[in-house]
Amino acid sequence: MGSPDLESTHSSLLPPPTPGSRPPRNTLRWLSLALAAASLLALALLLVTARDSGSGPASGPGLGAEEYPWSNRVLTWQKAGFHFRTVKNYMNDPSGPMYYKGWYHIFYQHNPDAAYWGNITWGHAVSRDLLNWFHLPVAVKPDRWYDTFGVWTGSIMILPDGRVIMLYTGGTVEKYQNINLAEAADPSDPLLVEWVKYDAVNPVLNPPPGIGLTDFRDPNPIWINETDSTWYFVIGSKNDSLQHTGIAMVYTTKNFVNFTLLPHVLHSVDKVGMWECVELYAVATSGPPSTRGLDNFVWPGENVKHVLKASMNDEWHDYYAIGTFDPETMTWTPDDETMDVGIGLRFDWGKFYASRTFYDQVKQRRVQWSYVGEVDDRDADVKKGWASFQALPREVLFDVKTRTNLLTWPIKEVETLRMTSTNFCDITVEKGTTFELIVPDANQIDIEAEFQVNKEELEAAIEADIGYNCSTSGGATNRGQLGPFGLLVLANEDLSEQTATYFYVSRGTDGSLHTHLCQDEMRSSKAHNIVKRVVGGTFAVLDGELLSLRILVDHSIVESFAQGGRTSTTSRVYPTEAIYDAARVFLFNNATGVTVTAKSVKIWQMNSTINQYYDFKSQQAP
Repeated sequence: MGSPDLESTHSSLLPPPTPGSRPPRNTLRWLSLALAAASLLALALLLVTARDSGSGPASGPGLGAEEYPWSNRVLTWQKAGFHFRTVKNYMNDPSGPMYYKGWYHIFYQHNPDAAYWGNITWGHAVSRDLLNWFHLPVAVKPDRWYDTFGVWTGSIMILPDGRVIMLYTGGTVEKYQNINLAEAADPSDPLLVEWVKYDAVNPVLNPPPGIGLTDFRDPNPIWINETDSTWYFVIGSKNDSLQHTGIAMVYTTKNFVNFTLLPHVLHSVDKVGMWECVELYAVATSGPPSTRGLDNFVWPGENVKHVLKASMNDEWHDYYAIGTFDPETMTWTPDDETMDVGIGLRFDWGKFYASRTFYDQVKQRRVQWSYVGEVDDRDADVKKGWASFQALPREVLFDVKTRTNLLTWPIKEVETLRMTSTNFCDITVEKGTTFELIVPDANQIDIEAEFQVNKEELEAAIEADIGYNCSTSGGATNRGQLGPFGLLVLANEDLSEQTATYFYVSRGTDGSLHTHLCQDEMRSSKAHNIVKRVVGGTFAVLDGELLSLRILVDHSIVESFAQGGRTSTTSRVYPTEAIYDAARVFLFNNATGVTVTAKSVKIWQMNSTINQYYDFKSQQAP
């Protein structure tokens, strides 16, 4: 990830590449799982966790359980219509997203041989609009001693002299991690199909003293000093002390061959474990959305903050914090230490990991990708021949209203997929009731809804619920005074299958209200060998705001956003009955103390996008 107009006078110092190979990458986040197996029960739990993360070689949550008899009809239905996925086989972490010579590029960890983790290469696809994708040959594969165990996460830079280079994480046969250099063989090719590795210098980096040989990965540029053409890269790691500290190390280089480790880290947080897929980027804190997208290397100022993001390898969630970056000392400080990386804000409360952003210079915005893995049994993935999605690309903005968090929202292009719509207004949902919203097809839809809680009943509700937590709440059927209420999607007629996306309002002992966005997967499928959870968290609702919700349903993936993107949650779901023409949508209100009005509900049928191999015979996308 780099900017084409950055200065780097030392780029000519790169040695000539060794032709014939293409570069590898991936993240070795499954090792901690593999080492944890101590008993059959522990192994089963481990594999559930690995499957939940999607980054390790797990056989699925159905270990020890009878396999569900998936039919071809059901497995075919699970294939999404407008989410990015491989044409076949396995995919996980995104890497190197960028815009180059008229094409958007996305690289991703990919097993080209099977629908599960293994033989990890860099898959590669291109698009004109971030919606319709054409898959290219594998960019780099594990074919050297330094990456024989896998080609893992990294980044791509466009140098001022026109060359395009890649830094990626490699794994040796001992599973040790290192950083390697590769280059696009023909930078005049807008598709960047061929890549070559620098065998003469690889690995360009190995773990320094004090860092575990399996705790060193995911290089990402965070700064460039244009005066002396020095690049600064961050690499995620942890220390081995009792503090279990997550750290972001900083290296400098002028030629991408010789690197210098700074004596201090960019930032660290105790007791959060391994940091991977670390990012640092600028966000504008004022102005309209169309002017708030910033390049990576913007100097901090009065209207600029810097976001530090890390993927937590211990728990498979992506955290971020907003703070101040000092390029002179190469340090970052959070605005609020109680909301530091790994202990505060999350991009998404559901199945969402290893996110990576890039600055889209065409639309002047920051776009985020993230991997959404499977939570079914591996055998089911083998039967359907593919595994995993990327979440819809999201625009990232600073929330100028709260000034404490980011907004993430599906890119504007997603709305071009909307077709016919069905609109509903002022529907009163009484306590303990449901209301079906009749739509032509509920498998592939975009929903926008606004809710209002009866003010008098809200003020009269005095029940304290300070300990409410989505994940331990019992889900959408567990009733409280002020919730849950929201929508049921991918539901069958008798509601025995449903995915509930809902609000729950809790009141503290001091009388303050706290609003939660939750997503209940517990009744999403009658299949027993999949992971089902209730996920979600709290978010800010300002005076005068209605509760707003957007839900994008695309067969087996559901992405939900509250309050314009202040929080979100993503789920993989596998209905057995609520599919095809049996899928339905309902409003519901399980609160015991308040009536809810759906002021507005708009439901669009969504068109499908292209997701296929590039046609090289015609030398253009089909």
